[in-house]
Amino acid sequence: MFATEWGVGQVLWSMIWFTLFFIWIWLVISVFADIFRSDDLGGFAKFLWVAFVILTPYLGVFVYLIARGKVMGRHAAEQAAAVDASQRAYIQEAAGTAASPTIELERLADLRSNGAIDQSEFDRLKARVVGA
Repeated sequence: MFATEWGVGQVLWSMIWFTLFFIWIWLVISVFADIFRSDDLGGFAKFLWVAFVILTPYLGVFVYLIARGKVMGRHAAEQAAAVDASQRAYIQEAAGTAASPTIELERLADLRSNGAIDQSEFDRLKARVVGA
């Protein structure tokens, strides 16, 4: 029944509109997430942005993207950097490659006993390891 009523063009347009609808949903969720994670906005400003986006959805999202697009990008970059640092720390910890102060001091003692570094350099590096 649907095959006789729907042509190829109608199916294509339905897929395009379906995709655009999900892009719109993604934009709205991204804007709300950025509004609530912004430390530079106060509670009343967050309320105004949320009300603006809810009452006038298309205009609210587009104005938010124009007005705070750079801040939104900076927030996304900061979050990505934090996730990357967290993942790197976890991988180093899980792999056992995280340099603990004890391991660093043992390595420095071995270098000193082998004659690769002298006592003054050992003391300087030891102070850096202990102070870190």
